[in-house]
Amino acid sequence: MVSARRVVYAALVGNLLVAATKTIAAILSGSSAMLSEAVHSAVDSANEILLLYGIHRSQRPAHPDHPLGHGRELYFWSFVVALLVFALGAGISIYQGIVHLRHPEPITKPTINFIVFGLAAVFEGWSWLIALKEFKKIKGSRGVIEAIEESKDPPSFMVLFEDSAALVGILIAAIATLLSSKFGFVAADGIASILIGLILGAIATALAHESKSLLIGEQATPELRRDIARIAKDSSKVTDLHLVFAVHLAPEEIVVALSLRFPDDLRSPEIASQIHGIEQSIRRVHPEVVAVFVRPEIRS
Repeated sequence: MVSARRVVYAALVGNLLVAATKTIAAILSGSSAMLSEAVHSAVDSANEILLLYGIHRSQRPAHPDHPLGHGRELYFWSFVVALLVFALGAGISIYQGIVHLRHPEPITKPTINFIVFGLAAVFEGWSWLIALKEFKKIKGSRGVIEAIEESKDPPSFMVLFEDSAALVGILIAAIATLLSSKFGFVAADGIASILIGLILGAIATALAHESKSLLIGEQATPELRRDIARIAKDSSKVTDLHLVFAVHLAPEEIVVALSLRFPDDLRSPEIASQIHGIEQSIRRVHPEVVAVFVRPEIRS
């Protein structure tokens, strides 16, 4: 979680710097694509603040009203971020593009735009490199799509997605500015704004899908489930074991349910001792397991 927080802080600093420079450039140049980019960066800044808030809220201790803690707040706020990217980032960009296509206006000071594009690329690129470095640690030898689907830590890939979209958006806006200022293709500015909005919409849809899946509850990795079953068998006298589920409440919080069958000659106090030993063994090896629920099976 510490690495995720570091990625989000880096993205927040970069987006605030980019949003300020883009806003000034949009006002001075009258560029629709630049305005869309400024909105995009402002929305990204708000998103990073919400992610940090979600990380903070998710680490609150358990409470009688929330006995399993508040881990899923991170997934809730990640879903909210995805909706904001779609509604504000994509929606406003597409709207601005349509308005500019209906009432095209030439970009008056393209030099300012190009300077801002260069600065924005530096700021976003710095944040993107930090996010990429952390994502590679999580990805390991897996493919990018597989790593994202199996990840239980939304900030680890959300920031990378947002920064990637921002860099692509900068490139599109720069090309549009060139076409408009040098070749007189005034409509390019509006088209670029719409393209940026469509990219944000696609990114937001993917982020919302992953966040929703985590919010509903995703199983831990097959490797972890197998290891939990192995530990339970090795630390007890169970004759049959079925791992009902091992579900993530947060990236580092998992709740486990086991269905076990013990030898018929074991008495209740011995079974209770066996169950306690299983719980202790699992949580000692995997401290991210915050709760273990065990159901003894009765031979019919």
